[in-house]
Amino acid sequence: QVQLVESGGGLVQAGGSLRLSCAASGSIFSLNAMAWYRQAPGKQRELVATITSGGSTNYADSVKGRFTISRDNAKNTVYLQMNSLKPEDAAVYYCNVGVVTEFPLRYREIWGQGTLVTVSS
Repeated sequence: QVQLVESGGGLVQAGGSLRLSCAASGSIFSLNAMAWYRQAPGKQRELVATITSGGSTNYADSVKGRFTISRDNAKNTVYLQMNSLKPEDAAVYYCNVGVVTEFPLRYREIWGQGTLVTVSS
C-alpha cells in the first residue's frame, strides 16, 4: 500500500509565498508522473502543474511564471513552490502521483488528502 502525505498549506497574504510538499511512502517500486491539482469552493478540480519522472514540467496558464513544481526522487516527494500568490489561488491543493507498487507489481494513481491554501487580499 502507498500513502501520500501533504503539508505546507496555510494562510498567506496576497503577494506572498508558500511551498507545498507531498511525500509518498509504502510499497513503492517506482514513481511516474507527479502532479498538483486544486479545487476552490464551488469549482471543479483543476490541474495546476505536472512533472514527469524525467523532470519535464507543465503548468496551467494561470500559474505560469509564479509556481514551480519539482521532485526529489530520493525522497519520493513532489513540491510546489507558489510565489506571488493571488486571492484566486485559494483552494484545497491535492497531489496526484502515478506509482508502480511492489507485490503485486501494478500501476496506480494515488491522491493526497489535500492541503488548504488561503490567500488574503
